[in-house]
Formats: sequence, structure tokens, C-alpha cells
Amino acid sequence: MSSTPPMSGSEPTLPLPMRSPSARVSLLERVGGPEVVRRVTWEFYDRIGADPLLRPLFPEDMANGREKQALFLVQWMGGEPAYSARYGHPRLRRRHFPFVIDQRAAGRWLHHMAGALRATNVPEPEVAEILAALGPLAHQMVNADQDVPREPLGDVRMD
Repeated sequence: MSSTPPMSGSEPTLPLPMRSPSARVSLLERVGGPEVVRRVTWEFYDRIGADPLLRPLFPEDMANGREKQALFLVQWMGGEPAYSARYGHPRLRRRHFPFVIDQRAAGRWLHHMAGALRATNVPEPEVAEILAALGPLAHQMVNADQDVPREPLGDVRMD
């Protein structure tokens, strides 16, 4: 599994999916590879598109977000570091500052991710592993009552 570079400042460390020391197969391989992650991402974004709470947080055209999310998840699950090669360090919390995210939104995000994983037939042990790691990550994005910079970053590279 690829490692995540250290972060500076207040950016939290990305929680990685847990993996048994005896496991020789990456989480990415166990879920079925990059194509399955892509299907999960598309299913997830379809669910976001139908959610009245979360839909306003996303741009009208979600194609770029789908691509970035798929690249991120593939890398996060142990695949090629294409996300970082293209966009630099994920710095997810900073990238999400422009959006007012509360605990309810973080919970809805996780709910849709769980549904997308199950709808694309990711095995239940891997669903549990993914959600256990994404739960803290989703809640790190909560910023509703914080004074944070709200200007969008766009596709700037953040190394």
C-alpha cells in the first residue's frame, strides 16, 4: 500500500484503511480494482445528486468531482498515486473549506458511500474496513462553526 506523505500545519493525517499484517493483497485488489472503485464513485455521485442536503455543496457539473474522487480512492486504497501526481498532496480538509460542512452532512456523505459500496457488490468485510477509515476522515471535514478560509482552491496543486 502506498504511504501518504506527512502533512504540515493543521491538516490532519489521512486515516488509511486498516490491513492485516498477514494480508498480501491491497484493499484496492480486494474490492476488485480501479474499475470497481470507479463504479462505486459513479454510484456515490448519483446518490449525492439526489440528496437535497448534499447536492448544493457540489457544482452543477459533477464530472470533475467524480474523476478526482475515483483517483483519490484508488490511491487511498493502495493503488497508483495518480491523484497526488496530478493534484499534489490531498489536503482534504483545506480543499473542503469553501463548503460549510456540518455533522449531518458528514453523516449523509458516509451513508451514501456505504450505499454505493454495497450497491456495487463490494464484499462486506471491505465495506466495513473502508467505512471504519472514512468515518473519521468525513468528520474531519466538518467546519460549519469554524472561521476557515472559504475561497475555493480549484484544481491548484497543493504539495
